[in-house]
Amino acid sequence: MSTRAFITGVSGTELTAVEREFIRAERPWGFILFRRNVDTPAQVAALVAELRAVAGAADAPVLIDQEGGRVQRLGPPHWPVYPPGAIFSTLYDTDSVLGLTAARLSARLIASDLADLGITVDCLPLADVPVPGADAVIGNRAYGTEPGKVAAIARAVTEGLEQGGVLSVLKHIPGHGRATADTHFKLPTVDAPRDELDRTDFAAFQPLADLPMAMTAHVVFSAVDPAHPATTSATMITQVIRGVIGFQGLLMSDDVSMNALSGNIAERTRAIFAAGCDMALHCNGNIEEMREVAGQTPELSGTALARAKAALASRKAPQPFDRAAARAELDALIARANTASA
Repeated sequence: MSTRAFITGVSGTELTAVEREFIRAERPWGFILFRRNVDTPAQVAALVAELRAVAGAADAPVLIDQEGGRVQRLGPPHWPVYPPGAIFSTLYDTDSVLGLTAARLSARLIASDLADLGITVDCLPLADVPVPGADAVIGNRAYGTEPGKVAAIARAVTEGLEQGGVLSVLKHIPGHGRATADTHFKLPTVDAPRDELDRTDFAAFQPLADLPMAMTAHVVFSAVDPAHPATTSATMITQVIRGVIGFQGLLMSDDVSMNALSGNIAERTRAIFAAGCDMALHCNGNIEEMREVAGQTPELSGTALARAKAALASRKAPQPFDRAAARAELDALIARANTASA
């Protein structure tokens, strides 16, 4: 069955009759869960199963943002707390092998939690490179300030997810680290020179260009396109994301409903596809906005369809795993990192 090129959120812990009708009629490619959709493990697993059943697609991707630290949709009392990305950076500076090991272990444990629920995609890793004076929206979510280290830790995170049978979404391409505003509320403009962007922000993403999926940044880079954020900039997508960085996987927008984008929801959706994104992401579960997105979203076809199929086909079966031993090892490494940073 054909699908439309968008990923949608839903409003609560169970589907409403209106949402079921919407999903059947509009055929989104995938779904994304947030804290409002989460109560107990049994409830989340049931919601995930129902999303796929209503969509009529047993392999429909179900996404979540489960990074650790401040961005963790699954948490106590049913799921453990995971460290923010900065912990891996601290460990890496002490011993690069330990830093990569901790990043891989954390992601592998997260993948086990997600796989138990039927969630197949984590919006992780980040390759954003923060700078002094940037908005705190990235902050300690980042893996450091040196592009090579950021890319190495991001690769380890990806490996951990892959070992648990979970696909990754690289974010926020081509970089959110310099943004001076939270894009949920305002559009930031980065005025760094192009050569500096090439050496830092864009460089962190280049070693990760083979990842199956990536999410755009709602950020203007004035040295490349002073008029549009990367999400709606054909210049940024063609010249930088597909060109300089070399990413050829499935490119999804960050959330259409974020206030960094201008225009109404329908205009934003059209601009996303006109710029060259393969997939629109809408997160807030507002049914009227969901209808607007669906109304402006094309059938998934051509190159975008091929990229979507390739992404899903790249998911591996989970490898054998001792969860308790892995958690004990991760906790020991976190304690070491906390001691090092004290």
